[in-house]
Amino acid sequence: MNSARIISLDQFRGYTIAGMFLVNFIGRFAEVHDVFKHHNTYNSYADTIMPHFFFAVGFAMRLGMLKTAASNKSIIKRAAGLILLGIVVYNLDGNYKSWKDLQELGWIGFFEKSFLRSPFQALVHIGITCLWILPVMKRRSRDLILYGAASGLLHLALSSWFWFDFLMRVRVIDGGPLGFLSWSVPTLAGALAYDAVKNFGPQLALPQILRWGLILSLIGYAISCVHGLEAPPFWPPWNPVDLWTMTQRAGSLSYQTFSAGFSLLVYAGFLWLSDIRKPAFESSFFRTLGTNALAGYLIHSVVGDAVHKFSPKDSPLLWVFLITGLYFAITWALIRALERRNIFLRL
Repeated sequence: MNSARIISLDQFRGYTIAGMFLVNFIGRFAEVHDVFKHHNTYNSYADTIMPHFFFAVGFAMRLGMLKTAASNKSIIKRAAGLILLGIVVYNLDGNYKSWKDLQELGWIGFFEKSFLRSPFQALVHIGITCLWILPVMKRRSRDLILYGAASGLLHLALSSWFWFDFLMRVRVIDGGPLGFLSWSVPTLAGALAYDAVKNFGPQLALPQILRWGLILSLIGYAISCVHGLEAPPFWPPWNPVDLWTMTQRAGSLSYQTFSAGFSLLVYAGFLWLSDIRKPAFESSFFRTLGTNALAGYLIHSVVGDAVHKFSPKDSPLLWVFLITGLYFAITWALIRALERRNIFLRL
């Protein structure tokens, strides 16, 4: 914990980036198992990746604000930068072919038609979530727990009132405009993981992180069983989809609570491997990805679009393995080249 960086966090973040590369690339292939694909009806392995990003953001944000005294102003600037970058990367909804189309919408209509779906993906959600949790990020751990619980319950109440039916009707992405409420849950779980490591050291923090990871995972699953016993995570649902279902599209409380617990469990593995085990484990592959996560995020989709031209959706598994290896090699080589030149994208 005396080094400038926490190795386990970099390794965890690198694993998350690699997981994103994998599921975003292979999810289109018919021969790939459904657990590696995104679904709107249950929580697959692919759906566990995005919450890891929020967990890592919460961990790093808490570290920055407590250890390096990062100011609220700097956090606001970074969050605004992520939101702006996300809007540029994801684009707005709508396709206005004439000036008359825009005039007829008016300002209110323009915002209603342009910002419901496409802009609200990972970068934008991270930026807005950081702004939402900023008021408590220098407060006691107990305040973080209460704020996360209140945010999740508020999301559940709004979903029960009107939001779930609306978001399913307009088919929002990753929770839509109100997603920041539930994305606060895994983000604050990351902040609390930092508190445990900081206050107790890796050795004593490990059992606490494991225990709370298991507890939150079970609570998340229990929430999904409100209307009766439901299929466990990574299995297709037994019951119709509703606001209690674990679904990334809705950013449901059950999904986010389970994901917060699962992130704690996965991070615990890297905490043991990198900060406790002797000799310490540090994958150079994960290090390269984890220390330049934003670059990896921006590069991987460009490489994926290029390589997908040679990989039809009905490709056999052998070709899927080969083309996925090529995709990883090209993406990693580009990020590694940036690392060698000491170029790191930060916001």
